[in-house]
Amino acid sequence: MEIYKTQSTIASRSNWLLSIIVIVLITIGVMIVMQGIGILLINPLFSIPLDEMVSLFTGESQHPNGRMAFLFVQGLGGGLAFFLAALVIIKWVDKADIEWKQQIYNFRFTGLGLTLLVMVGGVLFNALLIDWNANVKFPEMLSGLEQVLKEKEEMAMGMTKFLTDFDNVGEFLMGLLVIGLLAGLGEEFLFRGVLQPKLHLYTGNAHIGIWLTALIFSAIHLQFYGFFPRMLLGAIFGYLYLYSGSLIYPIAAHIMNNAFTVILVYLNKLGKVNFDIEETDQVSISFALLGLLIMILGIKVFKEKNQQQRDNEKLAEGI
Repeated sequence: MEIYKTQSTIASRSNWLLSIIVIVLITIGVMIVMQGIGILLINPLFSIPLDEMVSLFTGESQHPNGRMAFLFVQGLGGGLAFFLAALVIIKWVDKADIEWKQQIYNFRFTGLGLTLLVMVGGVLFNALLIDWNANVKFPEMLSGLEQVLKEKEEMAMGMTKFLTDFDNVGEFLMGLLVIGLLAGLGEEFLFRGVLQPKLHLYTGNAHIGIWLTALIFSAIHLQFYGFFPRMLLGAIFGYLYLYSGSLIYPIAAHIMNNAFTVILVYLNKLGKVNFDIEETDQVSISFALLGLLIMILGIKVFKEKNQQQRDNEKLAEGI
């Protein structure tokens, strides 16, 4: 069960719409402020003149510090901003308590091993979803929308390639920090730590809360051609939290997923592995289905282990 204890009026079920609006406004506001701070620090930290800012944020910058500067702004305005927005909501809006001592107590290293197993299965199966989603065809009457979405996807892929085309170990480590650690920590703290338990309360159903959160999590990335695989990942993170009562698991799983991709991209550039971030058919159907089986069994065992742990604790308290 997620941990989110609050008696605040705004967090009550009857005020669900106001609560969601406040979350959106605070998150956007914090992101704008943090991105603004990041942009102001680009020149003093990376010696990039103001007239090169446009090329920097369109992925066309040729400045030797361009990628590091972009990652820096991405870290502040992305992962760190989500984390700070969640803190503001928890502490000053909802006046909530997510009981970090209990979250840490609920964590077990055996559970981390199962989390890794779940993510391996999820990544394998998600490859099938990625390929399907990337090749979705719209009916003729929606061809205009399809063209717009494809153009946005190409722009997003261009930015992704610019961010991950590391020229040295320093950029690679910065990529791991921003794309892996900060994104995993910040996004999970906001979406699974704050939004999921609130949607669970508002809908009265844990599964609906998980999938609604996953849907919103995927939608904010504004990439239709990666929407469904990203939503599945969000749901996996959500179930890891629901069944354990510890945010450490979804945070670790998110970091694993992002860091794995960053590492593969860098190893591909070094010529150590064959991996193309633009290719979508890199896993066979049989391996993808095997991944689905591993993911389902992994989540099942993860749930049972955590339930057994809670039952043992209740039994010990009753003795």
